[in-house]
Amino acid sequence: MIYFDYDRSEILPQFVEVLRAHSHFLATNPKRQVTLEGHTDERGTREYNLALGDQRTDTVRRYMLAEGVGGGQINTLSYGEERPADPGHNETAWSLNRR
Repeated sequence: MIYFDYDRSEILPQFVEVLRAHSHFLATNPKRQVTLEGHTDERGTREYNLALGDQRTDTVRRYMLAEGVGGGQINTLSYGEERPADPGHNETAWSLNRR
């Protein structure tokens, strides 16, 4: 699981190593696949949040491709705000939902 800053889709430095490890696993196991899910907090319109979730999955997908993962191994899906990890309405909950 990696998390994003509010209204952002850039990979934070503290998550580079975990992405590198997952990428290495996939690159050395070409028959394995992954689905990247983009999530947001509840702030913003439904359409905006779906687009932001897409941006987040695309950022991670591009990183993994650059690390040698095959394009056919990666599927992406944006849920936007629809599946919160934490149903709360505060910064703690929102930070857990930006994944």
